[in-house]
Amino acid sequence: MAERKATKLIEAGASLTVVSPELTPVLSAMKDAGDLVHVERQYTEGDLDGALIAIAATDDPKRNGEIAASFEGLINVVTSPSLCNFIVPSSINRGDLSIAVSTSGVSPALSRAIRLELETLYGEEFREYLEFLKGFRERVQSSPMDDAKREFLLREAGSAGAVVAIREGKAGSAISAMNELLRKML
Repeated sequence: MAERKATKLIEAGASLTVVSPELTPVLSAMKDAGDLVHVERQYTEGDLDGALIAIAATDDPKRNGEIAASFEGLINVVTSPSLCNFIVPSSINRGDLSIAVSTSGVSPALSRAIRLELETLYGEEFREYLEFLKGFRERVQSSPMDDAKREFLLREAGSAGAVVAIREGKAGSAISAMNELLRKML
């Protein structure tokens, strides 16, 4: 759990310190890459001085509770949602597409199961389509057409039909169709 949370925090641009006697291979590689600082020992009071947020993710619920009790900032305790003052949703990212699932701490396992299902529904092909949409939106908004045509084009580009086409592996066809529609409306 600590590895998963650390990875997400680093992806979000956090400056991260991990206090732990040992690291997983993934966390060790992140340390070697300079992505995190590792304090190689058990947590002691004062380790969180100056921290904005903390995630208590040891395999000892009692120690996690001690960490939560000693920290006055934003705390997430992976083993005890009742000790948290913020919840980290289970999320996926496909470029500019971000989807988060939360059960408000009731069942992180259910959040994860739903996220895994969503990962199959919204694969990497959505990243490609969103990259296209960035430029498409700019071209539509800067075009000389009237507002009604702009709204129509942007609605079509983000329609349920586009989602189905992307899921069916036809992102390229959807992109071509939208470019052709824009060309005809200019």
